[in-house]
Amino acid sequence: MKAVFWISLAGTFYTYIGYPVLIWMLSKLRPRRVRVAPITPSVSIVMAVHNGAALIHKQIDHLVGLDYSNIREIIIVSDGSSDGTVELLREEHHPLVHSIILEEHSGKAVAVNAGVANATGEIILFVDIRPQIGQGAIKQMMSNFADPTVGCVAGELSLRQDGHDGATAAIGGLYWRYEQWIRTCESTYYSPVGVYGGFYAVRRELAAQQPAGLILDDMFQPLSIIRQGYRSVLDRDACVYDCWPKQVGGEFHRKVRTLAGNFQLFQLAPWTLTPRNRVLFQFLSHKGMRLVTPYLLMLMLISSAALAITSPLFAAFAAIQLIGWILAILGLCIKVPVLNRVATAMGGLLVLNAAAVVGMYRFLVTRGPLWKIWHSGQLVSREVNS
Repeated sequence: MKAVFWISLAGTFYTYIGYPVLIWMLSKLRPRRVRVAPITPSVSIVMAVHNGAALIHKQIDHLVGLDYSNIREIIIVSDGSSDGTVELLREEHHPLVHSIILEEHSGKAVAVNAGVANATGEIILFVDIRPQIGQGAIKQMMSNFADPTVGCVAGELSLRQDGHDGATAAIGGLYWRYEQWIRTCESTYYSPVGVYGGFYAVRRELAAQQPAGLILDDMFQPLSIIRQGYRSVLDRDACVYDCWPKQVGGEFHRKVRTLAGNFQLFQLAPWTLTPRNRVLFQFLSHKGMRLVTPYLLMLMLISSAALAITSPLFAAFAAIQLIGWILAILGLCIKVPVLNRVATAMGGLLVLNAAAVVGMYRFLVTRGPLWKIWHSGQLVSREVNS
């Protein structure tokens, strides 16, 4: 039991503290600078949408008004929309906007592949229907492609949090800043293992065909480009703004989908778990360990509780964990006076780890395409009604 406890504690510590500190140290000791220059390559914007009628006009107006001088085309792919999106796209006559209508709802990967196949720009910029791109962000992003070793560039996501409950605010605030810091360190050292999927760009000749049904294009695409010998980098001066679900239930559902997508990625792209993945160490440390940690936390609690009667040290460990998880549950349900900041942070941690367990379960038991566990239209509706 002692071995179980210490191994579980070491694994948890490495996941949340050890690896972030290690990659930070590596980024300081062995930074790889990007040679930037003010270039303006031609850009094809590709946006896949399913049932986005409520936001499509707003986003088109935003995209055609972007302050980048060399946007060649804006390709919008309707993935089996049934809410009037198709009719709105057919009424759109802006010369930059080109629509592709897929009659059958087949998932984002199929829609994105269709958009990429029709893109003609030197750079493909992937966007989603919600995000708003900051002024000068595309020009800033493109400057990184002056470095011939760079194949993928992601922007810096800022999350709007008006009206979010405590746990979702903790995930979108403290946790997201922590996650972005890790990605920045990975980018400085070599390449991050994933990017924000609502705003990232790749060289067209390097863009990989995505497996049908894939959920995590924002991991598969950058990793595929890294596999070809190029870097993926994060530019924190290329800003984009988005909003995640405001209630803990919606955020939990979003994380379940994302974490189930990790298991799907292992299945559809098994090379990501082999030395052919040039960032295998970062990938296993950053993503793989996050999927294992919920079970380490459970083993740590069980083993310390079993050892509590034999040692005051283990009794203290067990008590600290129990108090922490009680605070987490309270943080999800009610506001805890004085302790609210700690309670909501613990509540966010509980949501993330519970989502990893449920995500694996969904991956194992879901019949048919995994992407059907979440429909983009749900989040569009939530954004419109907020």
